[in-house]
Amino acid sequence: MATETATLGGGCFWCLEAVYRDLRGVTSVKSGYMGGRVPNPSYDAVCTGMTGHAEVVKIEFDPAQLDYADLLRVFFTIHDPTTLNRQGADTGTQYRSVIFTYSDAQAEIAASVMEEIHGANIYGNDMVTEIVPAPEFYPAEAEHDQYFERNPYAGYCRAVVAPKVAKFRKVFADRVRSAAA
Repeated sequence: MATETATLGGGCFWCLEAVYRDLRGVTSVKSGYMGGRVPNPSYDAVCTGMTGHAEVVKIEFDPAQLDYADLLRVFFTIHDPTTLNRQGADTGTQYRSVIFTYSDAQAEIAASVMEEIHGANIYGNDMVTEIVPAPEFYPAEAEHDQYFERNPYAGYCRAVVAPKVAKFRKVFADRVRSAAA
């Protein structure tokens, strides 16, 4: 099976990872950092906002089961693409809305999906999501992998991650990975 890669930043990577792990057609999800000035950044360094990195998820997906445009439609449903450097109470450039692209075709599709979302006037404000070529991806520390699965009752997970997962499962019920998958 040939897979494709998408890397997205839309607030805390725990939220995005939890949703994309549930999306049929996704073969792997890895939290990490992209778009900064410091090689091999740590979570603590990225959280200061001083490295320039965004918290992201690197998604491998099967284009025969999930096309890139649909993957982005999920992205625009589970975060607010109109708040600059912020998602809810999380503030700083590390929480910016960004699509890192791996080809001109991905950049064109991302722009098209953004125009579609903007045209539907879903948010009522201008979208601030960046579309930029993918720089080097730095994997996050192991404790961030499957964070929501391992910590479902942690305060942040209950207050922030769980509602996003619930919204995804409701809006995209036909795309949720079955328990057997």
